[in-house]
Amino acid sequence: MSISISLSSVPARLTLLALFSATTFYCLYKSRRLRYLKLSLNPNPKLKILFLSETGTSKTLAHRLHRLLASNGFAFDVVDSRHYEPEDLPKETLLLLVASTWQDGAPPVASSFFATWLAEAASDFRAGSLLLSSCRIAVFGVGSRAYGESFNAVAKGLATHLRALGAKEVVPLCEGDVDSGDLDKVFDRWCEKVVAVLKGGGITECDDDDDDGGAGECGVYSSSEEESDVESELVDLEDIAGKAPPRRKTVANGEESNGKLNGKREMVTPVIRANLTKQGYKIIGSHSGVKICRWTKAQLRGRGGCYKHSFYGIESHRCMEATPSLACANKCVFCWRHHTNPVGKSWQWQMDDPIEIVNSAVDLHTNMIKQMKGVPGKLTYAVIILKYMAIGVTLERLNEGLSPRHCALSLVGEPIMYPEINALVDELHKRRISTFLVTNAQFPEKIKSLKPITQLYVSVDAATKDTLKAIDRPLFGDFWERFIDSLTALREKHQRTVYRLTLVKGWNTEDVDAYSKLFSLGDPDFVEIKGVTYCGSSTTSKLTMENVPWHTDVKAFSEALALKSEGQYEVACEHAHSCCVLLAKTNKFKIDGQWHTWIDYEKFHDLVASGRTFDSIDYMTATPSWAIYGSEEGGFDPGQSRYRKERHHKSSRNQLG
Repeated sequence: MSISISLSSVPARLTLLALFSATTFYCLYKSRRLRYLKLSLNPNPKLKILFLSETGTSKTLAHRLHRLLASNGFAFDVVDSRHYEPEDLPKETLLLLVASTWQDGAPPVASSFFATWLAEAASDFRAGSLLLSSCRIAVFGVGSRAYGESFNAVAKGLATHLRALGAKEVVPLCEGDVDSGDLDKVFDRWCEKVVAVLKGGGITECDDDDDDGGAGECGVYSSSEEESDVESELVDLEDIAGKAPPRRKTVANGEESNGKLNGKREMVTPVIRANLTKQGYKIIGSHSGVKICRWTKAQLRGRGGCYKHSFYGIESHRCMEATPSLACANKCVFCWRHHTNPVGKSWQWQMDDPIEIVNSAVDLHTNMIKQMKGVPGKLTYAVIILKYMAIGVTLERLNEGLSPRHCALSLVGEPIMYPEINALVDELHKRRISTFLVTNAQFPEKIKSLKPITQLYVSVDAATKDTLKAIDRPLFGDFWERFIDSLTALREKHQRTVYRLTLVKGWNTEDVDAYSKLFSLGDPDFVEIKGVTYCGSSTTSKLTMENVPWHTDVKAFSEALALKSEGQYEVACEHAHSCCVLLAKTNKFKIDGQWHTWIDYEKFHDLVASGRTFDSIDYMTATPSWAIYGSEEGGFDPGQSRYRKERHHKSSRNQLG
């Protein structure tokens, strides 16, 4: 008689493990209350560092711990949980885990089998509390407090399940916050405790009653000054782990000077400032920024404007890219800044004056124009003119560039979060600077209370709840409801409104039907459809060049979407260089067969100054033929000189059309 047992299921494998381990660990059961277990009792101790990582932060920390332990003479193996066989857990002597929490408190995708196996084993009576009684553990969690209740849920779950199976903690569970700015400091403190335990000659179990300096969790203090530091500052450091400087606190004039003022912290910490400055940003005050766009430089030299020039008549060399809030409520997979900007669900920082922000933005923008490539150093105006003429910039364009007429409030972050956004917009309009504001569809009430904007965008990064969650990685639990309410809020706006779609190949390019159903919610004037821009490799994103659609892909998607609207929208313009296509409302902007997608900016400012209610059709003007969809120019202004950069690598993707 033969018995066949399938080992493909978790319960079957657990049954065999339980039978094997019951006898093996019986003796250890008798001594499970022992406070000390010498390493020397095991001639071949199994020492491992196991990490669960999605974006690379936990992996980086695990290898850092490995180097520290090696420098202290302790030989550990570093193992990715995706390659670890959980049935080997009973063989381990000491297991150090560094675990990240992903969306909705879930483990990293590649680590889901390990986490699920452990959870099922802990709830399976056949495994019992003896399975891991020879194993000692220490767990460090990597999470984001901005996600609320799911903060470090994976690390907490692992620690709970391992203890349920008989493992003993040698160092208390430690919760690191990637948004605190203190992740490295907290991790180093936990590592020091691990080293201290090992140098003590053995592995010491934690006592439930141990006093750990007022901390039940390594990184969360209930009675120290650092609690507010960890909880109140929201800084995304996923991409710069290991670079946070030590925090220092001093007292001056009776106020704390550790980045706080009247109990509120500066949004831009030294770490964020250093990283954004390196990327070319000029930081304004404590939460704003400005950056010169490559299209500004291009049109100064007469080499063409951006898609906003083709679609709406913006003069790219007179456009200023800025934001009054570097913080955002999403962690999008295609984030240009690789998540080095802050995150948060509400405004909780110091707040700068809107007029000062505008003054500084204009000053910094004009200084960057003076100092752009080819015009180095502090020069006299006459010398600047000569330098510019040498690189193809005329005196007329230089003078125009030094007087910005447009402001794209879409640089980074969520500008609508800034409490004084209306005052800031008013100041720009008083200076006759037009406003293009982009919001990420998570603050519907802010949209409703927003004053007239030259053109208001809502990012529509996905058409279904699951896809939006995967692409935008929002902080809000009710992100979908906020998204729908934000689209609906556009209906009440009288000025120009736009759905902005970013196509990510393999993520959201198959949802034409679902996208078309969203049109009725916001009834936007325009729909911008643009291929995602690849911003290089990053630990915070898995996107590659394979996810970047060709211009032909964007055109095909746009045509299909227009067809689904049953004549409500038509494909109006394109800018082949930017892989961007514009759909426009037919009955509003197509007059006698002629598209009117361009803006009469002077008329707009006159309407704002009048104080009267006005509509988007009141400041539209005709679109030139070269910007029309299907034109020979492909959206490139024939008054400019096309410049093609020489490429020397073999496989270049020329998307100029």
